[in-house]
Amino acid sequence: MTELLFYHLQNQAMERVLPPLLEKTLARGWRAVVQCASEERVEALDAHLWTYRDDAFLPHGTHREATAADQPILITVHDGNPNGAAVRFLIDGASVPADPTGYERLVLIFDGEDEEALKDARAKWTAAKAAGLGVTYWQADENGRWSRKG
Repeated sequence: MTELLFYHLQNQAMERVLPPLLEKTLARGWRAVVQCASEERVEALDAHLWTYRDDAFLPHGTHREATAADQPILITVHDGNPNGAAVRFLIDGASVPADPTGYERLVLIFDGEDEEALKDARAKWTAAKAAGLGVTYWQADENGRWSRKG
């Protein structure tokens, strides 16, 4: 069964949270797709993943590249899965795929300080449960470690 994990950001930026989650995804041998809401976000995230840490490297590319299907991490605005990803990260309010069964996990990262993002996440939680997906809710503690809350 496909799992939908909700990551509730509070006092932390998505740019800080996403790279370690992508590292864990690759460590499990999974490919990932990161779906953004705009081309500008694709550009910014592409640049960020090259520079987020001096001692780390996340192999990735964008949907605009000819080698998109070969990328372990693919950043896109589209809802396809050209790189055969097992995990799909949904940021900036990206929609849950119409058929989520092609993924091991969907990871929805939302800003808990944005009322619209909270409302959207609640609606997606309700819809996912109604569709029979396994849903879990994750929140970071004061040290930034994620723990399952529901």
